[in-house]
Amino acid sequence: MAHFDVVVCGLGAMGSAALHHLARRGKRVLGLERYTPGHDRGSSHGSTRIIRLGYFEHPSYVPLLRRAYTLWRELETAVGRRLLHVTGIAEIGPPAGPLVRGTLASARLHDLRHEVLLAPELMRRFPAFRVPQDYVAVLQPDGGFLEAEPSIAAHLALASAAGARIRSGETVRAIEPRVGRVRVITDRGTVEAGAAIVAAGAWTKSLLPEFGSTLRVTREVMGWFAMPDGDPSSAGQLPVFIIESRHGMHYGIPSPPGASGSTEIKVAKHHHRNETVDPDSYDRTVSAEDEALIRAAIADHLPMANGELTAAKTCLYTMTPDGDFLIDHLPGAPNVVVASPCSGHGFKFAPVIGEVLADLATTGTTAHDIGRFSLRRFG
Repeated sequence: MAHFDVVVCGLGAMGSAALHHLARRGKRVLGLERYTPGHDRGSSHGSTRIIRLGYFEHPSYVPLLRRAYTLWRELETAVGRRLLHVTGIAEIGPPAGPLVRGTLASARLHDLRHEVLLAPELMRRFPAFRVPQDYVAVLQPDGGFLEAEPSIAAHLALASAAGARIRSGETVRAIEPRVGRVRVITDRGTVEAGAAIVAAGAWTKSLLPEFGSTLRVTREVMGWFAMPDGDPSSAGQLPVFIIESRHGMHYGIPSPPGASGSTEIKVAKHHHRNETVDPDSYDRTVSAEDEALIRAAIADHLPMANGELTAAKTCLYTMTPDGDFLIDHLPGAPNVVVASPCSGHGFKFAPVIGEVLADLATTGTTAHDIGRFSLRRFG
């Protein structure tokens, strides 16, 4: 029976980052992934993810984000490739809505660079947008996007180079805490370790049934839409954006112009249908109804993107009841760390969450403020 200091269960954005941080500290670590790292069955795929500093969800996330930016840049240097693209971000909506109000609260509390534009100025500066006259936009110059799958590959490459073992295509069946150790049972055998990190995303509930009422898995849809290259209102001139409207909250991530002579933009509705699903059996096809939920906002607010749907994929959110992360020790088992830092807005935090998880698994505590993410808040 193999023995490790720490076993990381799940090698998506968070698990791969945790494995990297543990390996670079000289720990004997094993990473287990049920599919292939970077797969399209969970929450960490889809080409790109937004990163932003002024955080509408809550100002307490900002210190973690500042550390995340530093660690993303360190990761880029270590692997010799760009992962974080700073394009600026526009967060658009009614002044009293949670998106604009929350973003401004974070930006002002933490003295973040930002600019507030009224709707007419927004549309002059970015002609692709069409928004109601009473909307405003908060522009953050430090916002942008991350390359998703290459970021996971970078963390795993550095972890492997530092001595971590990685086993893909291996499904964890059970986590059994013991006194001073943890037994991890997989479909290939049994592993023992001093500690385990469960970063299994949508499969956390199947590994830890006690989280059945705390975590909920939802089906999401991402679409890529073609925009004419060279047009003054094409995606090439757009920042990353989030817009809150009568259609819900949608986000968009422009891609650089492609060889096909067109520019694509990725658009999705946050909390798409808010439908609870089983990660092993949910419908991964994208229907006309799914597309319509995305197109509704495009047609009203970004009409130049209301053309051909060039690609579409599903992904999963793992939601807590309040939408905040869950990062804590398993009750009664201090050597098992549970990490569900997701709820649809986690990817950007991956390197700092990896640092936090490595701290918790090796020392039991962390210098980062993660009190907001405690399991105790659910009673």
